[in-house]
Amino acid sequence: MAQGLGETWMILPCWPSRTVESRVQGWLDEGVAEGAVSGIGSRTLLGTKTGVVGVCKNSQRCDQTVQARDCRLHQQEHRLKSRKMSWHPQYRSSKFRHVFGKPASKENCYDSVPITHSVQDNHFCAVNPYFIAVVTECSCGGAFFVIPLHQTGKLDPHYPKVCGHKGNVLDIKWNPFNDFEIASCSEDTTIKIWDIPKQLLTKNLTACKKELIGHTRRVGLVEWHPTAANILFSSGYDYKVMVWNLDTKESVIMNPVRTIGCHQGVILSMSFNTNGSLLATTCKDRKIRILDPRAGAVLQEANCTGHRANKVLFLGDLNKLLSTGTSRWNNRQLAVWDQDNLSVPLSEVDLDGSSGVLFPFYDVDTNMLYVVGKGDGNIRYYEVSADKPHLSYLTEYRSLTPQKGIGIMPKRGLDVTSCEIFRFYKLITTKGLIEPISMIVPRRSESYQEDIYPPTAGAQPSLTAQEWLRGMNKGPVLVSLRPCSELLSLQPLLPERPPSEPTTPFNQKEKLVVEDGQKPFSRVEEKVPRQAAERRLEEKKTRLTNGFDIECPPPKTENELLQMFYRQQEEIRRLRELLTQREVQAKQLELEVKNSRMNSERF
Repeated sequence: MAQGLGETWMILPCWPSRTVESRVQGWLDEGVAEGAVSGIGSRTLLGTKTGVVGVCKNSQRCDQTVQARDCRLHQQEHRLKSRKMSWHPQYRSSKFRHVFGKPASKENCYDSVPITHSVQDNHFCAVNPYFIAVVTECSCGGAFFVIPLHQTGKLDPHYPKVCGHKGNVLDIKWNPFNDFEIASCSEDTTIKIWDIPKQLLTKNLTACKKELIGHTRRVGLVEWHPTAANILFSSGYDYKVMVWNLDTKESVIMNPVRTIGCHQGVILSMSFNTNGSLLATTCKDRKIRILDPRAGAVLQEANCTGHRANKVLFLGDLNKLLSTGTSRWNNRQLAVWDQDNLSVPLSEVDLDGSSGVLFPFYDVDTNMLYVVGKGDGNIRYYEVSADKPHLSYLTEYRSLTPQKGIGIMPKRGLDVTSCEIFRFYKLITTKGLIEPISMIVPRRSESYQEDIYPPTAGAQPSLTAQEWLRGMNKGPVLVSLRPCSELLSLQPLLPERPPSEPTTPFNQKEKLVVEDGQKPFSRVEEKVPRQAAERRLEEKKTRLTNGFDIECPPPKTENELLQMFYRQQEEIRRLRELLTQREVQAKQLELEVKNSRMNSERF
């Protein structure tokens, strides 16, 4: 209550319109001796000694003064007008709103790993369904570890390294189409391609498969083409981007197929679009460029005056780019750009005042963006859309231990039984620890979730190197993440007999041999060389089911035991289906034998 010149003011909280109308009607029935004021949202009700009047202060700036008994009708008129206006909800509906990060237990981490102390703003870690590679410290030259994914726990101090570089290793990347081939670049101005043996390393690996020599200064980044086989990109401190064709028999390649020299500073990051027809780069000259990687021409260029970009990323098929960097006030910032017009960013999001570089990771299948800060302990994630505001903040994973670098698992190596949609491998230099962090969608059902696992890019290229160099563009080959889906496709049903091929009667001497898991074959097929049979047996032993080896080591935790149980159940179901197919085939063969005997008895 506050008293003024001959009147009293009463400030009340915001009420809904129905509450306001009931209060006004109560004041009218009781009579108001003193003046009253109720500040209710955009309306103001005034009371005087003579009566109550309503002064309307809505969004349309209506300053009409009406009698109190007409106030309700006047408010209803404005409510009818405001119904034509659109209303946007405060919260978005999303299936990924409750995604949470789950760190691995201590026994499932990689301990006592001497992680590099390099100040380069790179990931220093590369992961695939078989191995995890980590850049390490080395007394002479540069080196990195290649650790089998299932070999968790404390690392042997004398564990063998891959150490063929003469300078520090700055970046490593696995071949997306060959899980046993990795590329590395170094301060010694060279790029090396390594073949990792399927068995465990017993000694240091020093002999590389190929060596690429072309840069005049140290090489900071390497990147494989997303759809074409044997195409590698590299960028160095000589301000050049080089395109290499590895589909040759030469062990030392001196001449790249293309050299792009449009940059005027050190290249900070490179990113391809979905089919690999465009290359986006950020540079120390504060420019974002979109290049034609085959011709080397600059298609788009942005002068980042207010936003100093550090990393850039294509946002799938949304026709947009995302860059991370700092604003003019040195706040860390995210910016979304139109791929066809880089003059002005579509939206900018300020994060904090820290100085660490932000590493963006985009999941094309779920349209989720993960932002990892170097030196931070948290991982922010957003949902990306083609419409404004383009970035919708979901939540963040928080931790007290800062990360030096980060690695990500390809989609084909995730655990779909626990609804895992992304997995990070966090490098903690202070503890010498590599900690896996799984991003999980909470679901009660234990069945395969089709809505969060659409077809994703597989491990097979869609183009050869020569086809891409000639100008062809193709999207990635998509595969399903459903368990055993690839395994079933590798074992087709018995093919139908061609009509031109006559049916031959079966004798007692010519018996069909049926092996477990193999189709029936005759004596003609027994002439296959023994080496081919052994090769098929070896492939069967090393076959993976959704990134996990069938002959995997025994589980260490209850969660691993449950996962193995679910995989075994799925394998049992597949074997039952296979057994049913074999029974049908056996019945067909019995009918053919009976028919052939009946035909032979007639003649």
